[in-house]
Amino acid sequence: MKAIGIILAGGNNERLGALTDLRATSAMPVGSCYRALDFPLSNMSNSGIGKVAVITQYNSRSLHDHLSSAKWWDLGRKQGGLFVFSPYLTNKNSFWFRGTADSIYQNITYLKRSNESYVVLTSGNAIYKVDYNDLINYHIQKDADVTIMYSQASDNDDLRQYGVMEFDGFERLTDLEEKPLEPQNDLISMGVYVIQRTLLIKLLEAIQVEDRYDLVKDIFIRYRKKLRIYGYRFSGYWKSLNNVKSYFDCNMDFLKKDVRDLFTKNAPFIETKPKDEPPGKYNIGAQAKDALVGSGSIINGYIGHSILFRKVFTGENSSIRNSIIMEGSYIGNNCVVENAILDKEVVLSDGKQIIGTPENPVIVAKSTVL
Repeated sequence: MKAIGIILAGGNNERLGALTDLRATSAMPVGSCYRALDFPLSNMSNSGIGKVAVITQYNSRSLHDHLSSAKWWDLGRKQGGLFVFSPYLTNKNSFWFRGTADSIYQNITYLKRSNESYVVLTSGNAIYKVDYNDLINYHIQKDADVTIMYSQASDNDDLRQYGVMEFDGFERLTDLEEKPLEPQNDLISMGVYVIQRTLLIKLLEAIQVEDRYDLVKDIFIRYRKKLRIYGYRFSGYWKSLNNVKSYFDCNMDFLKKDVRDLFTKNAPFIETKPKDEPPGKYNIGAQAKDALVGSGSIINGYIGHSILFRKVFTGENSSIRNSIIMEGSYIGNNCVVENAILDKEVVLSDGKQIIGTPENPVIVAKSTVL
């Protein structure tokens, strides 16, 4: 393959509240069986990119556990494979990664020891499926220095949380503003970039001397007039997990057949690290409508328009509606859960009620006992 991959999975988004207190955003559970990182990682592998680096930082334990074997994404190979980088101290460096560009610079040996012409850079917290070969071929066709994949924002997107872009009639970037207070249009960066490997090395070394550490602000925005930066429009399903509402909506999207089929029935598939539990068990009287139920779960009562992850137990006469219940949670008898996100290993004793609103779902933190 003519490209190597880098997935920036070190972010810890405070807008996700208690959900990211103990995990990186890229480790967020999605669709009853996935982690957010599975999507860009599978996209890399499915595009024939056989050498991929995942750069972690905050709350990375669960990510490292998830990536303990690369074979699930067909990256367990002698040539190339999966590389996981995290901050480390040396005699010359006592810093954590100070920004996205700095995280790559501190692992610049990965770039220098590679021979491929291009680098595909992507965040680890977005849910989508794409063939990066289309992006690379477009990059070559345009004779671009950098190509940025972008999408038109939906009505529900808060443009102030994205990079907002402007292009001329040839799709060349004319302006890029990161998280603007007053967005001028609705074309947003997806955080996916293609750049020549040698150019990336040169730019990283140049900004490091000036104590600049951010990939977007200090390279793409600062050099937007000097470099040939083009946009590649993406029109498929894409959701960034940048706040509680977007995370909630993304999971609920998996209840839609077209979205679910995109990732699970239409090849190439999104892969994940499998778990060895039996299928979900539905006891007498249990009802599940418009729901995804993870393996190893035991269901009593009623489940409606909800996502349940693995090893969830729901008691008799309990009712779960429009909610996300994460791994290992226990819901007792006669409980009501509506418009809520229950993190891992939450315990609700009999008769408890957790009720939020569709626009503001209630979050119950990991290992809470009520």
